[in-house]
Order: sequence, then C-alpha cells, then structure tokens
Amino acid sequence: MRQTHVLVAVDVGMQRHRVAVAVPGDALACEFDLDHTPEGFAAFFREVEAHTQGGAIPVAVAMEGYNGHARPLDRQVLARGWRLFNVNNLKLARYKEIFPGPAKSDPIDTRKMLELFSLHEQVPLAKDVLCEVAVVPEAHAQLQRLTRRRRVLVNEKVRGVNRMQSDLHAVCPGLAEITGAVDNLWFLRLLTCRDDLTKLARLQRSSLLKIRGIGVKYAAIIQTWQRRAQFAPEAAYVGPMIVADARRILELIEQIEALEAACAPIAEGSELAGRIDSIPGFGPIASAELAGEIGTLERFPTEASLALYVGMACLSQQSGQRSRGRAPRQVNRRAKAALMIALARHIEQVPQSKAYYDRKRAEGKRHNQALRALGRHLIRVLWAMARDQRNYDIQSPAQLPETAHAHEPKHTLAA
Repeated sequence: MRQTHVLVAVDVGMQRHRVAVAVPGDALACEFDLDHTPEGFAAFFREVEAHTQGGAIPVAVAMEGYNGHARPLDRQVLARGWRLFNVNNLKLARYKEIFPGPAKSDPIDTRKMLELFSLHEQVPLAKDVLCEVAVVPEAHAQLQRLTRRRRVLVNEKVRGVNRMQSDLHAVCPGLAEITGAVDNLWFLRLLTCRDDLTKLARLQRSSLLKIRGIGVKYAAIIQTWQRRAQFAPEAAYVGPMIVADARRILELIEQIEALEAACAPIAEGSELAGRIDSIPGFGPIASAELAGEIGTLERFPTEASLALYVGMACLSQQSGQRSRGRAPRQVNRRAKAALMIALARHIEQVPQSKAYYDRKRAEGKRHNQALRALGRHLIRVLWAMARDQRNYDIQSPAQLPETAHAHEPKHTLAA
C-alpha cells in the first residue's frame, strides 16, 4: 500500500483536525490543520486530490474517531470511493509505547499514523491498529442512529422512573402500590392530572373516569387509596418534582414509541435484520439494534471476530500451567447489551436453548456466563444464516441426525 497510494493521516479533534499527507515514495508531501466546517472539508479534498495526479493514484485515509467527532468527514471520504481506516486508539497507544516519539503532539500523532501505513502489511501490531472501514448499507446506518437514540431515552426513562418511585414512597406511602408498575400510562396520567399531588386524594369518581386509561376497576382502586391517603410534610416541594418526573416519563414514552415506529419500515428492508428477527425471542427492536451496530458482516473476516465484537467470546490468556479467558476491551457494548437481553427471552421460547443454558448453569457458570456461551453458539448460527441466506428454524428430536453434538442446542436453517 505504501508505494501505490496517497496516504492521509487525520488526528481528529472536536473543532479542528490535524492532517498529514504522504505520496508514493515515502515522501511527506504536506501537513495542515483542517477546520470542521464545510469550507474546511472542501479545502481538505482539494489538497489531497492535488497529489493524486488527476485521480490516477488511489487514496487511503487513516482517521481517529470513526462514527464520533470525525463525522461527517468520514462519510464524505467513503462517498468518494477512498479507502478509510479507523485508528484503534488503545492499540495506537501501545504502538507509541513500543516505538516512542520525541513528544506528544497532534503533528507527531499524524506522522505515527503514516508510519503505521508503511508497516501495515508486515507487522501484525500495525495491522491491528488500522482497521479498514467497510461501506455500511444506508439502512443500517439509519438503524444505528435511531436505536442509539432510543437507548439513550430508555436509560433516561429508567432513571426517571426509579427517582419518581423513590420520591413517591417517601412523600405518599401507598400511592405507588395501587399499580403494578409506576410507569403504567394510566398511573402517570393520574399523577399529572393536577399540579398539586395532594389534590389526588380529593378527586371525584367522575374526574377519575375522564382520565384516559382509567376505567371502573382502576377508579375503585384509587378511591380505596383515597380513604387512607397520607402525605408527608415535604409534599409541598417534592410533589411538584414527582409531577414533573411523571410528565417527562410520558414524553419519553411517546418519543421511544416514535423511534420504534421509525425503525420498523427500515428494518423490514434490511436482510440482516430480518434474519436476526427470525430467531425466537429477538424481536424487531433487538434485531434493528444488532443490525445497526453490526453494520455489515463484510467487516468481519470470520464468525469468531464477530463473536468478539459483540462480546460473546473471550480471549485466551495462558502463562505456564495457568490458563484462563479474559474479556476483550474492543467490544461493542450496545450490541452486547441488546444480545444479552434477546438471549434471556430466547431461552424462554426455545426448549433446546433452555436445556443448553441449564446445562451450563449446572457446570457452575453464572447466569451471564451461561448466556454468553449460548450467544457464542448463536453467533455461529447467525453467520451461517447470512452466508446461506436462510432463516432460523428449530429441528424436532425426530429430525436430528444421530451424529448431532449432545452438548449444543440443535438449530437448523430454514429456506
């Protein structure tokens, strides 16, 4: 690559990036600062293209912060057909320890990236630091942004519900007990129907029935609570906080539902999301989230690398007679969380997977360890599903071959 490409290294900052350009022959052509503005991007492409001899020499760009502060420059690089490499910052730091520079500065960092390009094909460490970015289908890029936004709102909702429930127990003992979950829509509408929380104890039955979601049954439950309702002295100033939290939770529920509705038609057009959705227990949300985070299977040379990426495999760590596994650092935590939630539902719907999970538990593994063991097997199945363009299916015991492995759940791929 070193002799055939114009090599570009970009040290990414929030508002300004440092760029170094090298031409074939190992010559450092230029260095400059790039403003994170449309004008700065235009100047960047003009400067790089000036060294390509009218487009005759291909371009390879190494960039920190892919999908982070580098946006939208990274997408524009891919749109031009240039090769894009994401710099693994953890491994880059290790490389700098092995081959230290005179100091730590943005110009030195960009030159180190250019060095990595020259070593990329020869030194495994350098190859691991620079990971080529595959072009991700637009549908998966949209799913990634939408599901990440949904996850942020879900986490905010959970924090709000926990805070509101704690305040309710302190200010009005017994009020939260009239519902199975304080984030029930009818209960949230009850809390927000008045600005003063203490007025809930004086609501008439006719007023209760006007609240959407409250019928005769719930109105009777609320009236039973009203006869014994008590409020702590701090209700005067904590009550408005509870009402504000309830209103915010209602807003979050609406926004989450809107995001899920936006994801549905996009996921329907995604082959990968459809394959994942065919696995029992995964469902449309987990499927959309996993498809968005995986992006494209072309990023992964083997199913083992995909398993590492989603946190379903460990790295071997052996020294002398001691051998154990350790969790890899470079894990997509969003994909791992979505997969773990889906696996918990999966074992409730597939007896073979539940038996495999129970067997792992009997071997002494903890809940999460047993789920990850099952997840590791399902990654193999998903890889084969995508390779063979088939959906998930389960074989009945009568269909199983005599040579089937007794230690694994029995899955097949349906045409």
